Amino acid sequence: MTDPQLVLAERVQQALAAAFGQEYATEDPLIRPSQFADYQANVALSLAKRLRRAPREVAQAVAGALDTTDLTVEVSGPGFLNLTFGDTWIARQAQLRLEDEHLGLPQHGTHTVVIDYSAPNAAKEMHVGHLRTTIVGDTLARAHERVGNRVIRQNHLGDWGTPFGMLIEHLLDTGEEEALGRLAAGDGNAFYQEARHKFDTDPGFEERARRRVPLLQGGDPDTLRLWHEFIEYTKRYFNHVYAMLGVTLTDDDIAGESMYNPMLADVCEELEHAGVAQLSEGALCVFPPGFTGRDDQPLPLIIRKSDGGYGYATTDLAAIRYRVRDLKADRILYVVGATQALHFQMVFAGARMAGWLHDDIRAEHVQIGSVLGSDGKMFKTRSGASIKLTELLEEAVVRAEAVIADRGYDPSVRRQIARQVGMGAVKYADLSVSHDSEYVFDFDRMLALTGNTGPYLQYATARIRSIFRTGSIDPASVTGPIVLGHPAERALALQLLGFGAAVDAVAALSEPHRLCAYLFDLAQAFTTFYEGCPVLKAEDDEVRRSRLALSALTLRVLLQGLDLLGIEVPERM
Repeated sequence: MTDPQLVLAERVQQALAAAFGQEYATEDPLIRPSQFADYQANVALSLAKRLRRAPREVAQAVAGALDTTDLTVEVSGPGFLNLTFGDTWIARQAQLRLEDEHLGLPQHGTHTVVIDYSAPNAAKEMHVGHLRTTIVGDTLARAHERVGNRVIRQNHLGDWGTPFGMLIEHLLDTGEEEALGRLAAGDGNAFYQEARHKFDTDPGFEERARRRVPLLQGGDPDTLRLWHEFIEYTKRYFNHVYAMLGVTLTDDDIAGESMYNPMLADVCEELEHAGVAQLSEGALCVFPPGFTGRDDQPLPLIIRKSDGGYGYATTDLAAIRYRVRDLKADRILYVVGATQALHFQMVFAGARMAGWLHDDIRAEHVQIGSVLGSDGKMFKTRSGASIKLTELLEEAVVRAEAVIADRGYDPSVRRQIARQVGMGAVKYADLSVSHDSEYVFDFDRMLALTGNTGPYLQYATARIRSIFRTGSIDPASVTGPIVLGHPAERALALQLLGFGAAVDAVAALSEPHRLCAYLFDLAQAFTTFYEGCPVLKAEDDEVRRSRLALSALTLRVLLQGLDLLGIEVPERM
């Protein structure tokens, strides 16, 4: 079972070698979907100048050498190759996917992929900015697992550093029971702001907070106990948010800043000993080549400050070394805001200078764009504060329940459907745009039952389930065979063949929006099929069995595709 575009690419490359020589066997055939055929190959236009021949002449030579088994080819325009599969080939490939538990998904993964995502600060609540890194990272983790890679999730909590001195002192002032209860309830921002205000206005509190930091860093038992309590209760809040979102992160995936604290001195020593780091104005710095400041002087990556303290760069370098040496990573994905691009470029460059990263071990910054309000500015409350993620998700459920309020469901069923639709709407709206793009948060658009939305895909899936429910048929019992007669049957079957390539692209390119686009196109193809091709009342038994098989295969692909996006599907809508 091979993706149609890969089949065509291989055949066109073989034809190029046969027509022009083996040196052309690795040329990109430039296969694209076409409105005039199933696909179009544009390679003749790109090769014409090198071959010193007219593009159409090149296309005709390729067409003459092409293996046309189950395929028709036509040269059109200035040199396009229009390629159309035979109905029998498409039906056979769809049947193979129906019979395959993996739905034709490639299982070629052999790599260890470390994915760093979510990473909230233990001292604060999660806000809307954490939504994107959390769900994009989770989708990438699911996709890599689906293609067979070994995935190690890493939740790099902000759980260490100087703020914890004032937070622990404020916890003691407030009383442990009350303070920890507030943290577990998600009141971290207010708690942090209270501590910050006292730190800025009360010299006595400031002095106590500053004294507390070296006690924490030095391993003072009572201070560490309070710190552990603080972290445990904030984790309960994070886990509540992850449960709402249906995210796969667990406590076992936490690898916060505190984990790397014992490694920082050794990292600095190793880099200095290797000549990668050098002293500059009392600070230990790495100067990655190609990075300069406004004065055109080399830009330093400070790994040990002049006062002996460490910063984010040190922790991130320690994390790379640990992930390469201990976790045996082949690929490391950092799903972090786009504003951190320069920082990660320099950290990755420093890690390459140290020999931790090289051609066989890659680190990549999956840049996350901002969420905007309707005014085109950063999405915040009217007072200018960041919007709490829990409040946003709860509002999504309330609004989703209003959308389905007139459908006569029992209140408990309605609430369950509203939760699935609300979470699906928010997640799909985010995942369906390129992760490095900004997008406007708009509940009305997200919750629409038409257009490229999560609820539309959920509704399409529920509609297929209703076919089998009406016919008292178990979709898993359907075996076909698939035969194609109506154009809508053919279009749906051809679309079904692209699922494996869509998932593979998510894993290879770290672009979940490609899977969203595929699933939306599939849902549209099924809608056209549903409207033009009666299933349960088909004209004869052979057609009925085939259409049930196409419906069952579409159901499985939609369910698995939405599951990769972390979106649940109601039984009915």
